[in-house]
Amino acid sequence: MRFDVLIKGGQVVDGTGAPPFRADVGLLDTTIADVGRLDGAEAARVVDADGLYVTPGFIDTHVHGDLMLLADPVHRPALKQGVTTYVIGQDGVAFAPASARTMDYMRRYTHGFSGNPDSIEYDWSTVAEYLSRFDRTTALNVAFLIPNGNVRMEVMGLETRPATDDELAAMRRIVREGMEAGAVGISSGMDYIPSLYADIREMAALCEEIAPLDGVYVSHIRGYGPKAPQGVAEMAEVARRSGAAIHVSHYNGPADILLPLVDRTRAEGIDLTFDSYPYLVGSTILGMVSLPSWVQEGGIEPTVSRLSDPAIRAKLHAEWFSGAIPYPLDSITLTMIAHPDDRWAEGKNLVEAARQAGVSPGDFVCDLLVRSGMAVGIFGARAGDRTEADIRAILRHPAHMAGSDGIFCGSHPHPRGWGAFARYLGYHTRELGDYDWGSAIVHLASHAARRYRLTDRGLVRPGFAADLAIFDPATIADRSTYASGRTEAEGVRHVFVNGTLALCDGEPTGATPGRALRRG
Repeated sequence: MRFDVLIKGGQVVDGTGAPPFRADVGLLDTTIADVGRLDGAEAARVVDADGLYVTPGFIDTHVHGDLMLLADPVHRPALKQGVTTYVIGQDGVAFAPASARTMDYMRRYTHGFSGNPDSIEYDWSTVAEYLSRFDRTTALNVAFLIPNGNVRMEVMGLETRPATDDELAAMRRIVREGMEAGAVGISSGMDYIPSLYADIREMAALCEEIAPLDGVYVSHIRGYGPKAPQGVAEMAEVARRSGAAIHVSHYNGPADILLPLVDRTRAEGIDLTFDSYPYLVGSTILGMVSLPSWVQEGGIEPTVSRLSDPAIRAKLHAEWFSGAIPYPLDSITLTMIAHPDDRWAEGKNLVEAARQAGVSPGDFVCDLLVRSGMAVGIFGARAGDRTEADIRAILRHPAHMAGSDGIFCGSHPHPRGWGAFARYLGYHTRELGDYDWGSAIVHLASHAARRYRLTDRGLVRPGFAADLAIFDPATIADRSTYASGRTEAEGVRHVFVNGTLALCDGEPTGATPGRALRRG
């Protein structure tokens, strides 16, 4: 037997849920050719995996790597955690399909979590053109969700009303084209503009296009924590009307509320799954969590104009900032600010930064958003939102899979982009025992591969794509913190993507073997 690569002496955790077992793994070209005791086999490259676990590469089911992966193709944060595939196009606000107007809006609106790197040539408009940008140009694979907000904006701009029948027909055509180009489903962000204005009728109609093609409807639901029943009920109704499988993004909150919702919905026969990240604090854009929806109607320019109006500022102070807003301002840390004159505040608590600037917290919010054209990122928490016990209960649920919700822009990002997958393995598996090793790999790899119909990924099995993570179970750990969110994880030794060594002895090789994993 002769292979291109022979991984010898490791403990294979194959993604089926089985415990680790001693085996060699032989690779030919981009594929796993054999798994077992391959004594006497030869290979052009032999990798010693003695004392290490050999697993399928991890699949990040919710991440904001759409642009930052193109700007940073080697992408150390993922490789250092064993992640080989990103599911992008999340939250209904992304970058294809996108006419020039839609692209301009999405680049500016999502700047706080997707980045807006100048180094990219934004020369695509269709899903097919966008996906082609990832073929053999990045270290990771991507699977793509068609963002509802883009589809809506292409047909009806930033209108706040329900879609007409003709507009729905036009949106359905766009979704069909995206699925034919290889997308794995559709996403929505019911707290983001313009998905905020989509109703059940609209989403069900669009999901009727993806259901026959085994697409998945993925949503940042309209309400988390105590409001989750509303958001899950809305998704479940979309599933009933369309027949589509549904998946809740970054599902977080009190477990005693969230998990019964999942169980009741699944018991009804609805195909519901969800992802989560193992942190108590969330991260998003400042405008979404600090302003009422009426201020943001019409998009960026009308919002900035309102925030510049003294009368509206006075109304906000009297009726909004003085009450209970979604994220208390004293819980917010600023992570990314587009305007260079305000970047001194990155990494600071918002209230403390406002004090340093000599203005009230509410005025500071408005000033930052005006000067940066709404492009301000944050992390923060809502009082009583979730506990460590909630996180541990949620991640153990059989409908769960891992997603980092990673954000890779700004000088002080949330630590989850650099640490979520390593934290699942080091903290939750080795230290706390929330998973055994076989179950951990199901949650981090094979469950997501099945969910998104990535039929040749997620298992260490002959005939499957050679996406592999090789790590030390005794040392794998997250090192990123809220104070230092860009600290790389430890313990991953080697990573193969499509049979090519992308991480060797803990360092990227510079290879870019990733590709767009098109449906079918």
